[in-house]
Amino acid sequence: MLEQNRAPKTRGFYVRMKLQNRKYGRTQDKSSFYTYCKWVLWLSLTLYFFSSYLISNHPNQNKPTTSLSKTHFSTLPSRALFESVIDNTTTALLKNKELFKGLKVFVYDLPAKYNTDWLSNDRCRTHLFAAEVAIHRAILTSDFSTSDPSQADFFFVPVYVSCNFSTVNGFPAIGHASTLIASSVQLIRTRYPFWDRNQGSDHVFVATHDFGSCFHTMENVAIADGVPDFLKKSIVLQTFGVKHKHPCQEVENVVIPPYVSPESVLETLENAPADGRRDIFAFFRGKMEVHPKNVSGRYYSKRVRTNIWRKYNGDRRFYLQRRRFKGYQSEIVRSVFCLCPLGWAPWSPRLVESVALGCVPVIIADGIRLPFDDVVPWAEISLTVAEKDVGKLGTILEHVASTNLSAIQKNIWDPRVRRALLFHDLVQPGDATWQVLSALENKLARSYRRGSVSSE
Repeated sequence: MLEQNRAPKTRGFYVRMKLQNRKYGRTQDKSSFYTYCKWVLWLSLTLYFFSSYLISNHPNQNKPTTSLSKTHFSTLPSRALFESVIDNTTTALLKNKELFKGLKVFVYDLPAKYNTDWLSNDRCRTHLFAAEVAIHRAILTSDFSTSDPSQADFFFVPVYVSCNFSTVNGFPAIGHASTLIASSVQLIRTRYPFWDRNQGSDHVFVATHDFGSCFHTMENVAIADGVPDFLKKSIVLQTFGVKHKHPCQEVENVVIPPYVSPESVLETLENAPADGRRDIFAFFRGKMEVHPKNVSGRYYSKRVRTNIWRKYNGDRRFYLQRRRFKGYQSEIVRSVFCLCPLGWAPWSPRLVESVALGCVPVIIADGIRLPFDDVVPWAEISLTVAEKDVGKLGTILEHVASTNLSAIQKNIWDPRVRRALLFHDLVQPGDATWQVLSALENKLARSYRRGSVSSE
């Protein structure tokens, strides 16, 4: 706007100069004409660059716009906002030897049958359990990794147990998990002295499936099996976590987010409606049994999803779909509220996808422990609805939409929140692997090396 207002003023000045010259009877020769043209061109370019500078540095230029609950608009982040730009300051931060108190991790070089052989299936890198792959890759290529085990605070055991996909339903089959991990422990005990000196208390494993370190998809069996004895003194990074006592978290653990590809999130944001409009009020796509089956005395989702379907199927405010759709992230980015009910386990990738795509997650899973809850302000970016209150869901969401929806949406678009829930191939400051390292820093008392140094 500034440029458009100034350009006519410049032309007017040139016209006045010509009229003044006529008044005094001076004849304009060609050289004078060219001089004026050059002068006008110079002035125009000066105004153009000056106005561009003012616009790009306007104090309100980067001020985020809050969403309007009634019209359901939401500000979409630009590519630059979403991506973590590794500048000189960040590079210096990554190489700061005092970061995380100088923490170092030794990554065992295990035979390919424990990890990389599984990557022959591309899904192993991208499905919801793929954090085991992402964490391995990120730590191994980071400055926090050491090739000298005598300098290590922690020992990472890279075993991929979630990539054995069933030929029947396509879901990961983890019946082999406990045996495979036990085999890896026996191998490192044979080759290295580090496990036996403190029974593996400074060794780190990843368990990204339904009930974490219990290694079974059905809760009753998982509870009966419990955490394998050989793991009970180690550290487990797991997606499962609840606030109450549970056999599957009777081990030193860190609750991590399920894997969601940052590339898929970025692609979805780039293809989202340009005006940021969210035309779906409440969204859920996933398994919802019309007639729930009793499986060993348990019902899928404790019948919560069934109740949602029965109550709100046909309600124009709710967009509910029972069939899978590969591009369902394109529906999340158009939604105001995204329902995140429990399945067999309390957690799901919808938690991460909703936050990453600016949809308010509605968590319906009593007692769930959320990933990195000491860093991610879940109370400010989500809603929690008790399982028994799903019948009131419509009323609850309408109330939030008319009161504090804009504030919640503004909090969700804080790039630090999104970054903390996404894993990248290379560690980025604040991302999910970074949060894992931060959690390990808080467990340095378990480090044999630190204990040895302090006792000297």
